[in-house]
Amino acid sequence: MKKSVTIFILVFIVIAFSGAMYYLYSKNIEDPVVYKTEKPEKLTIVKKTVATGSIIPLEEVLIKPNISGVIEEIYVEGGDILKANDLIAKIKIIPNLSSLNNARNAIQTAKIELDDEQRNYNRQKSLFEKGVISKQEVERAEVTYKQALQKYNAANQNFDIVKTGSTKGLGSSANTMIRSTVSGMVLDMPVEVGNQVIESNNFNEGTTIAALADVNKMIFEGKVDESEVGKIKEGFPIEITVGAIEDAKFDAILDYIAPKGKLENGAIQFEIKATLKKQDSIFIRAGLSANASIILAKADSVLSIKEALVQFDSKTKKSYVELKTGEKEFERKDVILGVSDGINVEVKEGLTLDDEIKVWNQIKENKN
Repeated sequence: MKKSVTIFILVFIVIAFSGAMYYLYSKNIEDPVVYKTEKPEKLTIVKKTVATGSIIPLEEVLIKPNISGVIEEIYVEGGDILKANDLIAKIKIIPNLSSLNNARNAIQTAKIELDDEQRNYNRQKSLFEKGVISKQEVERAEVTYKQALQKYNAANQNFDIVKTGSTKGLGSSANTMIRSTVSGMVLDMPVEVGNQVIESNNFNEGTTIAALADVNKMIFEGKVDESEVGKIKEGFPIEITVGAIEDAKFDAILDYIAPKGKLENGAIQFEIKATLKKQDSIFIRAGLSANASIILAKADSVLSIKEALVQFDSKTKKSYVELKTGEKEFERKDVILGVSDGINVEVKEGLTLDDEIKVWNQIKENKN
């Protein structure tokens, strides 16, 4: 019994030893693990934050009528370039029956007063010629007659204005002719011939007949998240990209950040505005959606490496890389980092262009 146990133990030891030797042999013949290396480069690194928005005119002017009526003629269309006082449209007056009747009654009343004052003036003039009354009395009668004549003429003009929107003597001041108040491009004509329009007054902003703007003065209007608003300031440079215009970037300057945010979709958003620099060769249409890359920091032609190569000490939190010192040999090297764009990072101290940095993605050598 003891002999069989001894044999069993010896056999087990032999098998275990053989297995260990085979394992060591297998590990020895495996392909060695190698590490790739990369060298630093001279790059321009730009740190940005992105805001979404649209391109709009700096100043958009809405042309509204100062009289109600129906559009009779339209002389322009969207895209036309106008100068101040150019004709846009003509309004046909649809008179109010009550106002028209009151104006007609005012003419009749004024005519009765005029006839009475004219008879009185003629009578006074005849008495003066006979020497019955003084010159002062006849002059007083003449003044009264002229005032009645003026009142009659005014009643007739008021009747014409109520009926047609204009009258003799007003010339270009006729309010049935709608003219541009500024120079610029017609962005929109929201009315058509036959549409009824309402005058602009203290109680109603009126119907918009046309929208004009100087398309050479455009701005970007967008919003940034509250997590990013603390990183930006007025005066920061911006790169604008417009989805409808491929392979084109437009420079702008951030000149407005809203002092108060608004809650949108569960996040606080702050409005920003940036003035675009004039682009003579490219026409940017108003209302196009755009993205603004706000440049937070920029480092031109600096020594840089990929952020994936950087490691951080678990205790000191200092950044470091591993430099190649020999065949499969690396040593730690502390580095001081600068501007990062999320892919590449500036290295201020610790590296040269000739250094080879260990890449942590391990690969096996290919036998083929």
